[in-house]
Amino acid sequence: MERQRVALPWEDEYKSFLMRPELISVILPVFNEADNLKELLPALFRSLEALGLSYEVIVVDDGSTDQTGEIVRQLARPQLRLIQLRRNSGQTAALMAGIRFSKGDILISMDGDLQNDPADIPRLLAKLDEGYDLVSGWRQRRKDAALRRKFPSTLANRLISAVSGIYLHDYGCTLKAYRRQALQGVQLYGEMHRFIPIYAYWNGARVTEIPVRHHARRHGVSHYNLQRIPKVLFDLLVVVFLHRFAQRPMYVFGGVGLINFGIGVIAAGAALYYKFFRHESFIKTPLPLLFVMAFITGVMCFLMGLLAELLVRTYYESQNKATYMISYAGVEQDGEGLSRESERPAAQALPRS
Repeated sequence: MERQRVALPWEDEYKSFLMRPELISVILPVFNEADNLKELLPALFRSLEALGLSYEVIVVDDGSTDQTGEIVRQLARPQLRLIQLRRNSGQTAALMAGIRFSKGDILISMDGDLQNDPADIPRLLAKLDEGYDLVSGWRQRRKDAALRRKFPSTLANRLISAVSGIYLHDYGCTLKAYRRQALQGVQLYGEMHRFIPIYAYWNGARVTEIPVRHHARRHGVSHYNLQRIPKVLFDLLVVVFLHRFAQRPMYVFGGVGLINFGIGVIAAGAALYYKFFRHESFIKTPLPLLFVMAFITGVMCFLMGLLAELLVRTYYESQNKATYMISYAGVEQDGEGLSRESERPAAQALPRS
């Protein structure tokens, strides 16, 4: 018998959520880019107006010491918003501030140094329309120094792809377009803005990339240097740890504890062998000391794992946070009047200002 679906009270609201015209929020985290913004913002407005959609441009001034804020005010228009941070907090913090104050259903991030091309925005949006939740730019013909910028970036991209399982050619490209729901619950720290595709993918988003244009810097100096390489590696380690073990830290601390116990058992066995079969005194080898140190370290790891488990439970239960994400939860009824539980469309987005 054909099943008949019972209409739910929230369905009309959810349909209107899907069918309403989309607002596009373009977020520009900038630091000392006054000269570049003079050219970038007019070109960006032209590209967005050609789309025929509602839009807003949010410039996040990350504690600039030049005339960045004044330039944005001179180019003021209703769609342009300026957020000024009290001090330089880094690109990730500036991007998170822009996301927090944005109102769009679709978010687009890009650099403010004229190296990203606003003309690529329609192509990103067209790719989103194919059913993707996040489209990342790929600077296929990158206009940067080969040894200082391109080579380390290539190695980092391959490492991040191998560790995360999300294979992209260019994690460092700021030009990205994503649906707001793809970042639901995502909080970024340090310099983790490059890992947004990973967070979105782990949230169930469909992620892809397309080649985009890349221009050489014309004004100012680059804020990137080789000091970022170890930072990227450390951030990647944190991201992987949080994804795999944030809700079960004992797996990490307990594993390290078991390894230390294993080392202690081997050291103790070797010390006993030398004592009774080789007639060597305990004080003549470092094996007893190694056994004691490994045993103590193992115990400490287990105790730290238990403490971490308590902290995780406190974190979730004190804030009433769920350990899962729902994409759909509804009630369906078949022809015989039997109700069936299914998932309900999650029309919730990131908090808006």
